[in-house]
Amino acid sequence: MNNQLGFMVVGVGIGTPLGLDGAVAHAFADILFKALLFMSMGAVLLRVGTVNGSELGGLYKSMPLTAGLCMVGAASISAFPLFSAFATKSLILEAAAREGHWVSFLFLLFASAGVFHHAGIKIPFFAFFAHDSGIRCEEAPRNMLVAMGLAAALCVGIGVFPEALYAILPYSVAFDPYTTTHVVTQLQLLTWSALAFSVLVRTGIYPPELRSVNLDFDWIHRKFLPAVTARAWGTLERSWECLNGLLARQFEILIRALSRHHGPHGKLAATWPTGSMVLWVTVLLAACLIFYYL
Repeated sequence: MNNQLGFMVVGVGIGTPLGLDGAVAHAFADILFKALLFMSMGAVLLRVGTVNGSELGGLYKSMPLTAGLCMVGAASISAFPLFSAFATKSLILEAAAREGHWVSFLFLLFASAGVFHHAGIKIPFFAFFAHDSGIRCEEAPRNMLVAMGLAAALCVGIGVFPEALYAILPYSVAFDPYTTTHVVTQLQLLTWSALAFSVLVRTGIYPPELRSVNLDFDWIHRKFLPAVTARAWGTLERSWECLNGLLARQFEILIRALSRHHGPHGKLAATWPTGSMVLWVTVLLAACLIFYYL
């Protein structure tokens, strides 16, 4: 997703009519081929129960139609000729070249190779091919196949007939993506990327598949925040219990003190002789008079 958004941001940053057309066209195409890839993996998740690459492999035997449609999405996102991204990324690359932004142009070429390696090869390869995981399941439901088929048809349609998409862009487009130079350059880029992947896998340099969970930002709200919240809540509960215990003990002390003085057997509840009471009343009146005149 970041790779494809990067192309759009570059197109907007160039700011020319061709660059803006490229950004709009690629946004349109990106929705289709990315939806196709998500739907194909959703079908795998429905039938198998997981989309972890380390647990998949060999699913083309059970889900050949889903595998084929996923490869259409992979070819589209990788900008193979006759697929959608080839017609839309070309606009942005051409806009960068025309304006002399050669550094951006080279970065976009490397990004094209990278997305082919990451999404165009790894997704269908590890899910549907690679080693045989032994999983045998049903093909995707008919409604899913129809939805994936429509998305795949649009991906191929845009790649084969780019003029239909160019005609509805904000600016008029006078550009042909199917020049010999552009086709050969793109095929060379994709071929070398595929060759690099094959060599790395064959020689064992490519990182092996591990049954693990990638720690991404979701780890924060999935693991870290719940753990911190649980610990903080536990600390608050213990502090509240300690405070309640302390207040309860202090109230008990206060109640016992009041009971000693005001209880049935306290000093203030006892019956005092009349003479003593008169004496204390006299003392209090004298104290009031003294304070009043002072």
